[in-house]
Amino acid sequence: MSGQPERDDNDMSTKDVPPEDSETTQGTSPETGADARSDAAANDPLEVLQAKADENWDKYLRTAAELENVRKRAARDVQNAHKFSLERFARELLAVRDSLEMGIEAGAESGAETLLKGSQATLKLLSTLMQQFGIAELDPHGEPFDPELHEAMTMQPSSDVEPGSVMAVFQKGYTLNGRLLRPARVVVAQEAPENGQSG
Repeated sequence: MSGQPERDDNDMSTKDVPPEDSETTQGTSPETGADARSDAAANDPLEVLQAKADENWDKYLRTAAELENVRKRAARDVQNAHKFSLERFARELLAVRDSLEMGIEAGAESGAETLLKGSQATLKLLSTLMQQFGIAELDPHGEPFDPELHEAMTMQPSSDVEPGSVMAVFQKGYTLNGRLLRPARVVVAQEAPENGQSG
């Protein structure tokens, strides 16, 4: 007998349980614990930055995919434009071909005058078609020679035409909406000799 009070086993069991653990098990529900964790994550700067980074990465992926679709669509449009840019012109040109074929068929049974009229009508149809598509004729007879529009085939002395002017056209030229398709092939006048002889 030492004089100290004896320990009670029941007291020991209650003292061994930490007070905070008993409060957690009794006063806090699982839902409340999850809310606390989400609030903590929302207040954590690293978690906020990670969420923002994930959001920006998602936006980048969406934008990159959209740009790739636009690029493919543009490439397809350019390819179709190359393929079918002459579609309207070709469709209108069929009428000229039809006219020529009918003229040839009629020419076998008709005289030269009928054939000439048919050819003139076809040429008129073709000229109208070319004007519709911006194709203009270059017939520079009597105009000053322009090396950007004309191709000099030869030069001839002339007392009737001003030197440096076009005195004859071998082949007409054409432009497409102001851009040269083919230069006019011409004869350019040069100053006649003083004695009046060309040789």
